[in-house]
Amino acid sequence: MINASGIAFSYAGAPVLDDIDLVVEQGTTVGLIGPNGSGKSTLLRTIYRSLRPHSGVVAIDDIPVRTLRGRSLAARLAVVGQEAPAETPATVTDTVLLGRAPWTHSLRGYSRGDRIAAAAALEHVGARHLADRPVTQLSGGERQRVLIARALAQRADHLLLDEPTNHLDIGYQHELLGLVRALAATTLIVLHDLNLAARYCDALVLLHRGRIAAAGPVDRVLTPEVIEPVYGVRVHRTTAFGETQLLFGPRDRLPATKPADRNGVREEAATR
Repeated sequence: MINASGIAFSYAGAPVLDDIDLVVEQGTTVGLIGPNGSGKSTLLRTIYRSLRPHSGVVAIDDIPVRTLRGRSLAARLAVVGQEAPAETPATVTDTVLLGRAPWTHSLRGYSRGDRIAAAAALEHVGARHLADRPVTQLSGGERQRVLIARALAQRADHLLLDEPTNHLDIGYQHELLGLVRALAATTLIVLHDLNLAARYCDALVLLHRGRIAAAGPVDRVLTPEVIEPVYGVRVHRTTAFGETQLLFGPRDRLPATKPADRNGVREEAATR
């Protein structure tokens, strides 16, 4: 379980997070959503200790993150962040082996067990065939699979992902999130696409201006009443493929009416 309580953080005196309480129950996938600048990535960074909150406590399985060091933290938490394309010609296997770094001795290098763990992680994400390829030659979707494999090789049971579907086409987005949803891990994932969040998350936390605007089951958070004032768009909620689906339109585009036809009957025009 991931528990963040009373988290506050500021950049140069400007508040970014204000009294955030968040719980990710064991074995669930929770989506962190909200407009640009709402504090999603900042909150994620306070959880994995890249940033130190000005107040509040983050705990994993009731153990404060600030007390965990080295292997103790690595055993519990893995991160797939927003990463630029690799500049070095490291192979996929070399990249995934980085997930084993917390468990290796600096002088001995990677063991046979580490290499077995890396191969198993690649197999799990369907990327074993890429093992010898340079990461620089991978597509965006392939690279994201490799980064997830690296996190799996770490053998942590809590996973944080920061916008893993950025720059991926629709097919890869669904493929990747389907893979994440099937993992046996407690997962917190930052997503921009609300329809992807609806389909692949058990619950959602909506941030707005550094505070939680709504949190809970998908059907309770993704309603026009909640989403419209946060994103400033018109929202229509429907169902597609058995899941909640949102349709969006600009607020200033209201239904118009056509001039009377030849029979003197006025017809409403469809909203563009």
